[in-house]
Amino acid sequence: IMPLKVLSASGRGSIGAIAQAIRWAADHGAHVMNLSLGGPFPVATLKKAIEQARGKGTLVVAAAGNDGKGRLGYPARYPGAFAVAATQFDESTTFYSNWGAEVDIEAPGGNVRVDQDKDGLPDGVLQNTVVPGQTDRTDYLYFMGTSMATPHVAGVAAMLVGAGVTKPDALERLLVSTARVP
Repeated sequence: IMPLKVLSASGRGSIGAIAQAIRWAADHGAHVMNLSLGGPFPVATLKKAIEQARGKGTLVVAAAGNDGKGRLGYPARYPGAFAVAATQFDESTTFYSNWGAEVDIEAPGGNVRVDQDKDGLPDGVLQNTVVPGQTDRTDYLYFMGTSMATPHVAGVAAMLVGAGVTKPDALERLLVSTARVP
């Protein structure tokens, strides 16, 4: 595991820092990369970094975006990225998830607005994290988003790498061919 921090506690950062981290990870042997981040506009620097990572044998798993639109955000929209949309408890695509033909796979992203499993709690993804607005505290909190779905896919891909599947194309084929269709 190679944790590289490119965003601040408020979720802000520069495209340059993101691209630099992508290149650094690929240069240092990353097989799978989780990009739980994105935006609406293409940037050549980021596209080139993803192309370089893919060329070095890295599977770049990227969040599709949370606009509820039929087009992906960037970097998920770039060729070479493996785009992840989000589902909720009933396995349907969530209201916020971007969707469309460019989506490679969907994974649990949660929906804190519903309680479909009837356990009395919101159906978000439970995460240990910094409490928003209180950076000196951590807690277990429910979140939703394609940024919650993307690590599920990256984690499965990393397990496949551990089993000996290391080529991005082979990882993508296995992920897609073994995904359950609701």
